[in-house]
Amino acid sequence: MDPALRFAPREGTGSRQRERGPDVPRLLGATGLGRGEGGVGDAGLRKDQPSVTLWSEGPGRQELECRWGPWQRRREGVCGSGGLESAEVVEGCKPGCLSVACTPRAGAIWHRGNMTFAPFLRTSAVWSLRIQRSIGRLIIGQNGILSTPAVSCIIRKIKAAGGIILTASHCPGGPGGEFGVKFNVANGGPAPDVVSDKIYQISKTIEEYAICPDLRIDLSRLGRQEFDLENKFKPFRVEIVDPVDIYLNLLRTIFDFNAIKSLLTGPSQLKIRIDAMHGVMGPYVRKVLCDELGAPANSAINCVPLEDFGGQHPDPNLTYATTLLEAMKGGEYGFGAAFDADGDRYMILGQNGFFVSPSDSLAIIAANLSCIPYFRQMGVRGFGRSMPTSTALDRVAKSMKVPVYETPAGWRFFSNLMDSGRCSLCGEESFGTGSDHLREKDGLWAVLVWLSIIAARKQSVEEIVRDHWAKFGRHYYCRFDYEGLEPKTTYYIMRDLEALVTGKSFLGQQFAVGGHVYSVAKTDSFEYVDPVDGTVTKKQGLRIIFSDASRLIFRLSSSSGVRATIRLYAESYERDPSGHDQEPQAVLSPLIAIALKISQIHERTGRRGPTVIT
Repeated sequence: MDPALRFAPREGTGSRQRERGPDVPRLLGATGLGRGEGGVGDAGLRKDQPSVTLWSEGPGRQELECRWGPWQRRREGVCGSGGLESAEVVEGCKPGCLSVACTPRAGAIWHRGNMTFAPFLRTSAVWSLRIQRSIGRLIIGQNGILSTPAVSCIIRKIKAAGGIILTASHCPGGPGGEFGVKFNVANGGPAPDVVSDKIYQISKTIEEYAICPDLRIDLSRLGRQEFDLENKFKPFRVEIVDPVDIYLNLLRTIFDFNAIKSLLTGPSQLKIRIDAMHGVMGPYVRKVLCDELGAPANSAINCVPLEDFGGQHPDPNLTYATTLLEAMKGGEYGFGAAFDADGDRYMILGQNGFFVSPSDSLAIIAANLSCIPYFRQMGVRGFGRSMPTSTALDRVAKSMKVPVYETPAGWRFFSNLMDSGRCSLCGEESFGTGSDHLREKDGLWAVLVWLSIIAARKQSVEEIVRDHWAKFGRHYYCRFDYEGLEPKTTYYIMRDLEALVTGKSFLGQQFAVGGHVYSVAKTDSFEYVDPVDGTVTKKQGLRIIFSDASRLIFRLSSSSGVRATIRLYAESYERDPSGHDQEPQAVLSPLIAIALKISQIHERTGRRGPTVIT
C-alpha cells in the first residue's frame, strides 16, 4: 500500500484537492482545518469550519508528524506576518484527542516538547485553538516548554486526563524540518493503538471547532490565570507551572543526591560533559546537574533551546552528537551524555570517547539497580525490551530470576506491563530507557542512574562495561538505517523478504561467509500478544535467528517523518573474554553480508550504504 498521505476536501466546502507525495509520512490521520465562516459568541468563542481534511489509510502510531515546509505560509491575522497554517493541523488532531480522553472537570496538560513550534506558539491564535468546551483546566509549562518525561510526571501527579505534546523528537526541526503532535493518556504514557485508532476515526468526522481569538495568556508568569469564556466551566483556568522543579522533586525521591553530589564535587571529582543539543533539556541539565548536584556550569553545553536546534540533528548517537564525541576523545572528561530534543533519549560515553551501546546500557542498568534507593525499596519485578534490542538484558534477567518481556518497538507497549506491576525497567535499542517511576522513557533519569552506579562501584564507565561483559558475555550489535527511501520501494523489499524468510525452505539453510557458517534455526514475522489484555500486534519486523543465537532483524520504521526508513539489525554473542575487544563492524560483517544478499537493499534502492550506523 502506498503510504503517502492525501489532502481531500470535506464534502460541501468546495475546497481544492491536493496530494502530497511520499515526503509526508503515513502516520496518524488528522484534519487540517482552514478558517471558515463561523459566528462569534458573547464571550468571544467562534465556531470555524474545516476546509481541508488531512488523512491517511489509518494511524501508523500514536504520533502525527509532518514536514514543516508544506504548511508554512503567511496568514495575516492568524500568526502575524509569518503565521503557520500548521495551526490547522494541530487543531484537526486535537479534538479527536480530547473527545477520547476528557471527562467532566478533567484537567489537560499542554506542552511543547521542543522549540520547533516557537514562532507558532507565541501568538494568541494558538491559545485560541486550545479552548474546548470539554476542558476546564490547562496546565502549561513555563514559557511553553517541557520535556517529555516531565509531561508524564505532571500528568500522573495531577491526575490529568491526558497531555498533548508538540515535538520533533530526535528529528531536525525548524523551517524545512519536522514537527509532531503526540497524545499521552492519563497514566502518563503514549496513547495505545486502540486510542490512536479512535482519534483517527474521530478526526474524519470533525465538522467544526471553537476558537477564542482574543484570549491572552502570559506563559512567563507562574501561577493560575482565570478567564470567563463561553463554555460550561466557570471560570476557565490556566495554570503555568515550573516543570523543572516538579520533575526535580520526583528525582529526589528516586536517587541518593548526596552520593551523586559527592561524586561530582568531592576530592576525586568526576568531570562530566553533558550536551543538551539545543533541545528542551538545557534548563533541566543546568538545574539538576549544575545547580542541585554541583557540576561546574561549563559541564553543560548547547543548553539554550532553539527553534531549529542550532541547525543540528538532535539525535544522540555517534553520527549526530559529534561535538560531545570529540570533547570526550580528548580524555579530559570521565563521563559524557547527550539528549535528544524532547529529553527522552540519551547516549552515554566514557573517557576517551568509550561508547556504551543502548542495549548494553539497558543491561548494565538492570544488573545494577541495587545502587538506586528507589529499587532497593520497591524491588525488581521484571524487565521489558523491544524486539530489535539486543538480548543482553535477557541474560541479566535470567541471573536475577525475573521475567523479561519482548515487545514491538514503541514505548506505548511497555505501559500495560508497568501498570500491571510486571515491569520495573524497560528499554529500546533506539537510546531510550525508563522505569515504572513514569510511563515514558527518561534520558536524565538514565544519566542519574549511571552516575549512581559510578558512585557506588567507584569505577569508570569503561571498567563497569568490561566487568559486565566478563560476567555475562558481550553482545556485538549494530543497526543500519536506510533513511529517505521511496515508500513503494520499501514496501516491495519487505514483502519479498518476508516471503523468502518465512518460507519453509529457508529454515535450515546455511550461509558460509569468511570462514563462518551460519545455520538458520528460526524465522518469523514478529507478533506480540499483550500478556495483560491479550491485544495482538502483528507484522512488527522480520527475524532470522541462527543456531549460535546470532540474529538478523529487518523492520520498517515510522520514527522519521521523511519518506520511509528500513532498519537492519545484527547481533552476535561472544562469551569468551578474549574476544571482547573486537570492532563490532568486523565481528558483524558476515551477518551484514548475509542480510544485504538476501534483501538486495543496495541493488533495489540504489544506495551504496546506510544513512546512519549505530
